[in-house]
Amino acid sequence: MSALALLAIAAAGVALLLVAVIKFKIPAFLALLVVSVAVALVAGIPLPDIVKTVTEGMGGTLGSVAILVGLGAMLGKMIEVSGGAQSLAGKFTELLGPRRVIAALTSAAFLLAIPVFFDVGFIILIPIIYGFSKAAGVNPVKIGLPVGAIMLAIHVVVPPHPGVVGGAGILNADIGWTTIIGLLICIPVGVLGYFVAKRLNRRDYAMLPGTAEQFRLFGTGKSEVEQDAPPSGGVAVKTAVKTAPSPAMIITLIVLPILMIMVGTVGAVLLPKGSPAADIAAFVGSPLMALLTALGMAYYFLGIRRGWSSQHTGEVMDSALAPTAIVILVTGAGGVFGKVLTVSGIGKALAEGLQSVGLPLILMAFVLAAVLRASQGSATVAIITTAGLLATSVADGGYSPVQTALILVATGFGAFGLSHINDSGFWIVTRYLGLSVADGLRTWTVLTTILGVAGFALTFVAWILVGGLSA
Repeated sequence: MSALALLAIAAAGVALLLVAVIKFKIPAFLALLVVSVAVALVAGIPLPDIVKTVTEGMGGTLGSVAILVGLGAMLGKMIEVSGGAQSLAGKFTELLGPRRVIAALTSAAFLLAIPVFFDVGFIILIPIIYGFSKAAGVNPVKIGLPVGAIMLAIHVVVPPHPGVVGGAGILNADIGWTTIIGLLICIPVGVLGYFVAKRLNRRDYAMLPGTAEQFRLFGTGKSEVEQDAPPSGGVAVKTAVKTAPSPAMIITLIVLPILMIMVGTVGAVLLPKGSPAADIAAFVGSPLMALLTALGMAYYFLGIRRGWSSQHTGEVMDSALAPTAIVILVTGAGGVFGKVLTVSGIGKALAEGLQSVGLPLILMAFVLAAVLRASQGSATVAIITTAGLLATSVADGGYSPVQTALILVATGFGAFGLSHINDSGFWIVTRYLGLSVADGLRTWTVLTTILGVAGFALTFVAWILVGGLSA
């Protein structure tokens, strides 16, 4: 089959996927599987090999994704239920002062977003945003916009979040380098988000009546933080503020796995391959061991030591898994789509097409992810699908581990922007901040798009520097 025909099949497959998800509201997991099989049939993959390809695509992706997403979700749940998020935000506010509340909460959100999914983390911080907004006499949108922006940036480019982890599995990108690069770029992106949001907030936005009433009734004088139905599902608890874990403990639980992963990454570069030291560094720095270590500490310090029974601690951890099941399955189905594109030869045809156009691969990754994000709403699906489309190009390009990680980060920033009405995160932000759809498009959509482009620009600069050094 000609390259043009294969590319037409790929384009039709992506279009069919978007129509299925957007127009007919078919679950992304089911849509990805059906479209993958359809593309395999039309592309001429032999019938006996189609089921094998689907199975290998699912298993190959989930082998790395399921464990990391599951452990990351459990760690985030322990931080959420224990009251650690409130403790962390309060400490940052104390250190930076009440006049720098927005900067304080944004800094706390940066750390909290690493182990906690965007929607869960944002909802966790809503009571704190409301409380400080009432105390300062300002609209919560002034605090909520920069907080939400940095949390979404972390969500799309920093492991263990599912989109970037799944993309790493498909592109064979190094998790350590992806984490280091993603965090370093998210710092200036977060700072920029603070100032962009400040400019957007020069205008006053009327709160929706329902949110305005909720905000009016919100009280800051309670001695307890009660979560009767945690937004991410699971265990209902009542956590006394006075027994909340210390901010130092929460920071330790978040930073420790990052440091361990960095040990593995740096060890792979500096230590002789095959040496005992290199093997130990690789073992200690594997994402699996890093998250297991942090989760073990959370089990004891956030649970048992603070008076929880083993049963209750286990229930809290287990409650994190059900909400992540759909995310894991969608990620795996995205891996199936990528596998079909590779086996059918579509990936190779796309690689040759990109070379003829002359666009840098990293730019194509950003553009494809942005288009998919705007079309169907899910950043995870956008990252996974883009990774599948570009997997052959990356594999055949002879890129270094740093360059491959940069391509993945660029894909993440492509999936960052253009958050609008087909994105669940758009509705979470606008609902809790009391923004109308029109105001949400003027603020949240504009903010995410500006920061997505800025994040890619920084990634592209790093790409040029790395390319120059390796040339």
